[in-house]
Amino acid sequence: MKVIDLTHTITGGMPVYPGTEPPVLAPANTYEKDGFRETRITMYSHTGTHMDPPAHLFPGRTTLDRFPPEQFIGKALVVDCRALREGEPITMEQLRPYGEQADMADFLLFCLGWDKRWGTDAYFGDYPCIDETVLEYIRNGGYKGIGFDVIGLDPIADGNLTRHKRLFADRDIVNIENLCHLEQCGPGLFWFSCFPLKLDDCDGSPIRAVAWFE
Repeated sequence: MKVIDLTHTITGGMPVYPGTEPPVLAPANTYEKDGFRETRITMYSHTGTHMDPPAHLFPGRTTLDRFPPEQFIGKALVVDCRALREGEPITMEQLRPYGEQADMADFLLFCLGWDKRWGTDAYFGDYPCIDETVLEYIRNGGYKGIGFDVIGLDPIADGNLTRHKRLFADRDIVNIENLCHLEQCGPGLFWFSCFPLKLDDCDGSPIRAVAWFE
């Protein structure tokens, strides 16, 4: 079985969304002093490769801990958008080549190749985002989730989080950000899992996103 890790490693100096703080991984216990090693972790719930539920934007909506575990596993399809230039929208033209496979997937994962900019200022640039037609296609498609190898579903300049709000308005779906290595998954359907931490009343969580091929 072939397995591909689609997750950025959480480190103290990793990129974070503007306005938040990077994670802190500090020694809590040491081999020398305590006979074992333990780390105190301080970070935002939307750190690194992470997942948003509807409760991220709307009070009273579904939190991650309220989703059944099957929400986080299924068949995925990578939509290759690497030919797009900065600021260009992701349209149905990028989805059409996949035909029925796009309808058969539980997760649509959009590959911009932006993970190659991870750790640089360019990662926070004008990455392509899905347009209104693609957003409506997703909302009407019964998907478990969508994902991107960029830092947001919306452009960083959109403080209103317009696409987030439209996605979650009346759908129980998850949104994944900061994926990596999507280009290694190929053009067809594959198994995908993206389990979050089971935190109480959870508005978001880092995940371990993995693709595997039997």
